[in-house]
Amino acid sequence: MKVSIITVVFNGADTIRDCIESVLSQTYPQVEYIVVDGQSTDGTVELVRSFGDRITRFISEPDKGLYDAMNKGIGLATGDVIGILNADDLYKDDQVITDIVQTMQQTNSDAAYGDLVYVDQQNLDRVTRYWRAGKYREGAFLWGWMPPHPTFFVRRWVYEQYGLFTLRFRSAADYELMLRFVHKYKIKISYLARTLIMMRTGGVSNRTLDNRLNANQEDREAWKMNGLRPYFFSLWLKPLLKVKQFIIKQ
Repeated sequence: MKVSIITVVFNGADTIRDCIESVLSQTYPQVEYIVVDGQSTDGTVELVRSFGDRITRFISEPDKGLYDAMNKGIGLATGDVIGILNADDLYKDDQVITDIVQTMQQTNSDAAYGDLVYVDQQNLDRVTRYWRAGKYREGAFLWGWMPPHPTFFVRRWVYEQYGLFTLRFRSAADYELMLRFVHKYKIKISYLARTLIMMRTGGVSNRTLDNRLNANQEDREAWKMNGLRPYFFSLWLKPLLKVKQFIIKQ
């Protein structure tokens, strides 16, 4: 099973080396690595190119934002499974992709996800928060649940059949995509009960995630766009549930 990993970046020279090295250190043998840059001006382009052909595909051009860049990466991917790792995030260890593939093969699932930790921007050994995703149960989206998107690995055919990120959303495109895949179309997903991703506090992906957790209005629009009606409870208490139940301060 070939795995495509996509990293999107714009002016991420301070953190992207750690991100790239965490991908290149994976022991899984069949990894295609795609980096999509938004025409950075801070040295990111030169840094990425310094890794040479260890990065399978690299493009640097203007885009319409984070999710447009992700869609470009998905369009370039040729793997059976696609994972997205933002430029200021990194894999917890060198067995992440191996464990994801084994989980998906053993359960014959269409997607797999796990847990995520927030770490100090300078000291990656210092965990500040822990997101324990927990096992998915049908209907969980109705009660505010969602998996951490950076841990979400999906078979490529799912994107091809059910679509990419919707660019109309500023911060809820990842939520809408997972809602569409899991809740609406009911793809089979599996939970790997361990930390997969380390996310820097204060980074771009961290700010995006924090904004997303509070994007209640966009959440409602995501449900409406898919012709779905969530419980009143989930509409108004969803951000609170996510913070209190799934992101636990250390």
